[in-house]
Amino acid sequence: MKQFLLLFVFALTFSTIHSQENLPTDFLSKEFHQERREAFRALMPANSVAVVFSYPERVFSKDINYNFHQNPDFYYLTGYKEPDAVLLIFKEPQGTEKYSEILFVRERNATQETWTGRRLGVEGAKSKLGLATVFNGKDFKDFAIDFKKFDKIVYDKIPTDIKNNKSGFDLFGLIETFKSKASITTENEAATELFNTITNSLREIKTPEEIDLMRKSVKLSCIAHNEVMKAVGPNMSENEADGIHAYIHRHYGAEGEGYPPIVGAGANGCILHYGDNNATKIDNQLLLMDVGSEYHGYSADVTRTIPANGKFSPEQKAIYELVYEAQEEVFKICKEGTPFQDLNKKAREVIANGLIKLGIITDPKDARIYYPHSCSHFLGLDVHDKGNYSGKLKENMIFTVEPGIYIPANSKCDKKWWNIGVRIEDDILITKNSYENLSAESPRKWQDIEVLAKQKSTFNEMKFPKI
Repeated sequence: MKQFLLLFVFALTFSTIHSQENLPTDFLSKEFHQERREAFRALMPANSVAVVFSYPERVFSKDINYNFHQNPDFYYLTGYKEPDAVLLIFKEPQGTEKYSEILFVRERNATQETWTGRRLGVEGAKSKLGLATVFNGKDFKDFAIDFKKFDKIVYDKIPTDIKNNKSGFDLFGLIETFKSKASITTENEAATELFNTITNSLREIKTPEEIDLMRKSVKLSCIAHNEVMKAVGPNMSENEADGIHAYIHRHYGAEGEGYPPIVGAGANGCILHYGDNNATKIDNQLLLMDVGSEYHGYSADVTRTIPANGKFSPEQKAIYELVYEAQEEVFKICKEGTPFQDLNKKAREVIANGLIKLGIITDPKDARIYYPHSCSHFLGLDVHDKGNYSGKLKENMIFTVEPGIYIPANSKCDKKWWNIGVRIEDDILITKNSYENLSAESPRKWQDIEVLAKQKSTFNEMKFPKI
């Protein structure tokens, strides 16, 4: 009897772990992922199979992992957000059951779920993700599939720096099983190139569901930027400004940030991917904030540059206005048919001419010294999203427009320009005949920034104990 009660309690706990859910309702639908698999299949060559692996877990410290982040391609095609999984997509139906795809997932385990969270398992993947053919990962090894019969096997670059838990069906084991079944000893560049060609083609054009999530991600990022504009002051630290962004993102349901936030004051704003965010005082300098939320997998990417004291100096204003002008000129060519590379050409042309007028450079080629990056990148499940960068703009593409000028100390120009770093970055959706600036809710004009800076933030009223 005692043994029966223990088993009953164990089963009850197992069931409760799986059933206790209070989750957002605006994740991508299972129909979205099903349609994406169909779209992927349509681009596959005849008699082919695609193999897509989840991302590995990564160690944060000793025996603690980072929060798991799924392979964006795997999430795009399945909606599955757990590690140790593999998806097979077949061009033609297979076997007597005529299945066109198979998902192998982590097995349910009540003990492990008590420690590390709920797992979907086979039945959960079937009901919640809408895949008809699902097995546990341990079944992959003995699953009857002859990879040699296919004319092409399509797969992405296989990760090699992953740990092996010796089970045979963790990610390491799944990959080794695939290599063995497909007789793969060295990576096939043609296979990975084809995989990326297909996923670039699909992911560069956003569906209505994706656009809805991007709107939310960008909107709440703009709210965060605006709040910092109101709250900022010379005595604020970079870390505190970073923290306001993080709080607002989570307040609106974002899982976090789409990339490590860049919050740099003065000289730190001249470091393109500055990430320390640890200056204790911003002082009377410009604060460059490149921070975007990640909302249900989709990353915003918004940058605003603001004066900590609420007022641009003449030199700060001159550089800011030049970056703003470059962005405005790029916006004019944001329409269907424009070559993607023309966005950066236009930004570089405007900035070069402006720097010459300001006496900072004399040769247009030297603009690269102060504007060393490109103007635009695709945006979506990755902050630098997949897409064809050598192609032309198309309806429902989303990308950034982010010109910038960075003049570190000891640059070969008048010292009055030193330690001024300015970037303005907005997220653009190409529409049928024009474009929409998804991040327009956060002011870009220097006059509007100064007006907003005069307002008080709720964060200004917060009092904390001294330590």
